[in-house]
Amino acid sequence: MIPRSGLILAGALFGAGTALVAQTDAYRSPRETLPLSVEPQPVAFSHRMHAGEAELECVLCHTGVDQGDFAEIVPAGECMVCHEQIAADSPEVKKVRAAAESGEPIPWVPVYRVPDIVFFSHKEHLAAGEECATCHGPVEMRDVLQKEVSTNMTACLDCHRDRGAPVGCTLCHVLGH
Repeated sequence: MIPRSGLILAGALFGAGTALVAQTDAYRSPRETLPLSVEPQPVAFSHRMHAGEAELECVLCHTGVDQGDFAEIVPAGECMVCHEQIAADSPEVKKVRAAAESGEPIPWVPVYRVPDIVFFSHKEHLAAGEECATCHGPVEMRDVLQKEVSTNMTACLDCHRDRGAPVGCTLCHVLGH
Protein backbone atom coordinates (compact mmCIF):
# COMPACT_ATOMS: atom_id res chain seq x y z
CA MET A 1 0.00 0.00 0.00
CA ILE A 2 1.19 3.52 -0.71
CA PRO A 3 2.05 5.32 2.53
CA ARG A 4 -0.24 8.30 3.07
CA SER A 5 2.75 10.54 3.76
CA GLY A 6 4.19 9.64 0.35
CA LEU A 7 0.95 10.66 -1.35
CA ILE A 8 0.83 13.97 0.49
CA LEU A 9 4.45 14.78 -0.33
CA ALA A 10 4.10 13.72 -3.97
CA GLY A 11 0.83 15.63 -4.26
CA ALA A 12 2.44 18.78 -2.89
CA LEU A 13 5.39 18.51 -5.30
CA PHE A 14 3.64 17.44 -8.51
CA GLY A 15 -0.07 18.03 -8.10
CA ALA A 16 -2.29 15.35 -6.59
CA GLY A 17 -3.61 13.96 -9.88
CA THR A 18 -0.17 13.45 -11.40
CA ALA A 19 1.27 11.84 -8.28
CA LEU A 20 -1.61 9.45 -7.80
CA VAL A 21 -1.60 8.30 -11.43
CA ALA A 22 2.15 7.78 -11.28
CA GLN A 23 1.74 5.76 -8.08
CA THR A 24 -0.64 3.29 -9.76
CA ASP A 25 2.39 1.82 -11.53
CA ALA A 26 3.93 0.93 -8.16
CA TYR A 27 0.82 -0.33 -6.39
CA ARG A 28 0.35 -4.11 -6.05
CA SER A 29 -2.76 -5.53 -4.36
CA PRO A 30 -2.48 -8.38 -1.90
CA ARG A 31 -2.58 -11.69 -3.74
CA GLU A 32 -5.98 -13.39 -3.80
CA THR A 33 -6.32 -17.14 -3.46
CA LEU A 34 -8.77 -18.14 -6.17
CA PRO A 35 -11.22 -19.69 -6.66
CA LEU A 36 -12.91 -18.29 -3.59
CA SER A 37 -16.14 -19.94 -2.46
CA VAL A 38 -19.01 -18.04 -0.88
CA GLU A 39 -21.78 -19.20 1.42
CA PRO A 40 -24.34 -21.48 -0.22
CA GLN A 41 -26.98 -19.59 -2.17
CA PRO A 42 -30.56 -19.64 -0.81
CA VAL A 43 -31.65 -21.22 -4.09
CA ALA A 44 -29.36 -23.64 -5.91
CA PHE A 45 -29.14 -21.73 -9.19
CA SER A 46 -27.19 -23.24 -12.07
CA HIS A 47 -25.61 -20.76 -14.44
CA ARG A 48 -24.54 -23.77 -16.53
CA MET A 49 -28.17 -24.74 -17.03
CA HIS A 50 -29.48 -21.21 -17.64
CA ALA A 51 -26.63 -19.39 -19.44
CA GLY A 52 -25.00 -22.50 -20.91
CA GLU A 53 -27.61 -25.06 -21.91
CA ALA A 54 -30.59 -22.70 -22.28
CA GLU A 55 -28.31 -19.97 -23.73
CA LEU A 56 -30.04 -17.18 -21.82
CA GLU A 57 -28.24 -13.85 -22.11
CA CYS A 58 -26.80 -12.40 -18.90
CA VAL A 59 -28.92 -9.23 -19.25
CA LEU A 60 -32.12 -11.27 -19.05
CA CYS A 61 -31.54 -11.99 -15.35
CA HIS A 62 -28.98 -9.29 -14.51
CA THR A 63 -30.95 -6.23 -15.55
CA GLY A 64 -29.34 -2.83 -15.66
CA VAL A 65 -25.83 -3.96 -16.63
CA ASP A 66 -26.17 -2.42 -20.07
CA GLN A 67 -27.94 0.70 -18.80
CA GLY A 68 -26.19 1.68 -15.59
CA ASP A 69 -23.58 0.96 -13.03
CA PHE A 70 -25.14 -1.96 -11.20
CA ALA A 71 -26.10 -5.50 -12.12
CA GLU A 72 -29.47 -6.09 -10.54
CA ILE A 73 -31.06 -9.52 -10.24
CA VAL A 74 -34.64 -9.77 -11.45
CA PRO A 75 -37.42 -10.35 -8.93
CA ALA A 76 -38.46 -13.96 -8.40
CA GLY A 77 -41.68 -13.31 -10.32
CA GLU A 78 -39.63 -12.88 -13.50
CA CYS A 79 -38.16 -16.36 -13.00
CA MET A 80 -41.66 -17.76 -12.73
CA VAL A 81 -42.49 -16.64 -16.28
CA CYS A 82 -40.60 -19.72 -17.44
CA HIS A 83 -40.78 -21.82 -14.30
CA GLU A 84 -44.58 -22.02 -14.16
CA GLN A 85 -44.03 -24.73 -16.79
CA ILE A 86 -40.35 -25.67 -16.64
CA ALA A 87 -39.31 -27.74 -13.58
CA ALA A 88 -42.30 -26.29 -11.71
CA ASP A 89 -42.27 -29.07 -9.11
CA SER A 90 -38.56 -28.96 -8.29
CA PRO A 91 -37.69 -28.03 -4.70
CA GLU A 92 -35.57 -25.07 -5.90
CA VAL A 93 -38.32 -23.66 -8.12
CA LYS A 94 -40.72 -24.02 -5.19
CA LYS A 95 -38.41 -21.70 -3.22
CA VAL A 96 -38.51 -19.20 -6.07
CA ARG A 97 -42.30 -19.46 -6.28
CA ALA A 98 -42.59 -18.79 -2.53
CA ALA A 99 -40.43 -15.67 -2.90
CA ALA A 100 -42.50 -14.50 -5.87
CA GLU A 101 -45.74 -15.00 -3.98
CA SER A 102 -44.47 -13.21 -0.88
CA GLY A 103 -42.93 -10.37 -2.86
CA GLU A 104 -39.74 -10.72 -0.82
CA PRO A 105 -36.46 -10.70 -2.74
CA ILE A 106 -34.31 -13.79 -2.69
CA PRO A 107 -31.31 -12.97 -0.46
CA TRP A 108 -28.61 -13.95 -2.99
CA VAL A 109 -25.06 -14.09 -1.65
CA PRO A 110 -22.77 -11.81 -3.70
CA VAL A 111 -19.91 -13.62 -5.43
CA TYR A 112 -18.13 -10.56 -6.84
CA ARG A 113 -17.91 -7.34 -4.85
CA VAL A 114 -15.75 -4.28 -5.03
CA PRO A 115 -14.96 -2.17 -1.95
CA ASP A 116 -17.33 0.68 -1.11
CA ILE A 117 -14.63 3.17 -2.11
CA VAL A 118 -14.68 1.81 -5.69
CA PHE A 119 -17.18 2.98 -8.27
CA PHE A 120 -17.63 0.46 -11.08
CA SER A 121 -19.88 0.87 -14.09
CA HIS A 122 -21.05 -2.27 -15.87
CA LYS A 123 -22.48 -0.08 -18.65
CA GLU A 124 -19.10 1.54 -19.37
CA HIS A 125 -17.34 -1.81 -19.57
CA LEU A 126 -19.97 -3.33 -21.86
CA ALA A 127 -19.93 -0.20 -24.05
CA ALA A 128 -16.16 -0.67 -24.37
CA GLY A 129 -16.78 -4.16 -25.76
CA GLU A 130 -15.94 -6.21 -22.68
CA GLU A 131 -17.67 -9.52 -22.16
CA CYS A 132 -19.14 -10.53 -18.79
CA ALA A 133 -16.66 -13.43 -18.66
CA THR A 134 -13.72 -11.00 -18.55
CA CYS A 135 -14.51 -10.18 -14.92
CA HIS A 136 -16.77 -13.07 -13.93
CA GLY A 137 -15.17 -16.06 -15.64
CA PRO A 138 -16.97 -18.75 -17.64
CA VAL A 139 -20.15 -18.77 -15.56
CA GLU A 140 -22.02 -20.58 -18.33
CA MET A 141 -19.96 -23.65 -17.40
CA ARG A 142 -20.68 -23.47 -13.64
CA ASP A 143 -23.43 -24.99 -11.54
CA VAL A 144 -22.11 -23.26 -8.42
CA LEU A 145 -20.34 -19.94 -8.77
CA GLN A 146 -17.14 -19.06 -6.98
CA LYS A 147 -15.04 -15.97 -7.40
CA GLU A 148 -12.49 -17.17 -9.94
CA VAL A 149 -11.32 -13.91 -11.53
CA SER A 150 -9.56 -11.32 -9.41
CA THR A 151 -11.24 -7.95 -9.16
CA ASN A 152 -8.60 -6.40 -6.95
CA MET A 153 -7.05 -3.07 -7.91
CA THR A 154 -3.95 -4.61 -9.49
CA ALA A 155 -6.04 -6.89 -11.72
CA CYS A 156 -8.20 -3.95 -12.81
CA LEU A 157 -5.18 -1.72 -13.47
CA ASP A 158 -3.44 -4.49 -15.44
CA CYS A 159 -6.59 -5.03 -17.52
CA HIS A 160 -6.90 -1.30 -18.22
CA ARG A 161 -3.24 -1.06 -19.23
CA ASP A 162 -3.53 -4.12 -21.51
CA ARG A 163 -6.43 -2.43 -23.33
CA GLY A 164 -5.08 1.11 -23.34
CA ALA A 165 -7.87 2.27 -21.02
CA PRO A 166 -7.39 5.12 -18.53
CA VAL A 167 -5.84 4.33 -15.14
CA GLY A 168 -6.32 7.61 -13.25
CA CYS A 169 -7.40 7.21 -9.65
CA THR A 170 -10.55 9.29 -10.01
CA LEU A 171 -11.79 6.96 -12.74
CA CYS A 172 -12.79 4.49 -10.01
CA HIS A 173 -12.35 6.47 -6.80
CA VAL A 174 -14.04 9.72 -5.85
CA LEU A 175 -11.82 10.93 -3.05
CA GLY A 176 -13.48 12.74 -0.17
CA HIS A 177 -16.94 11.24 -0.72
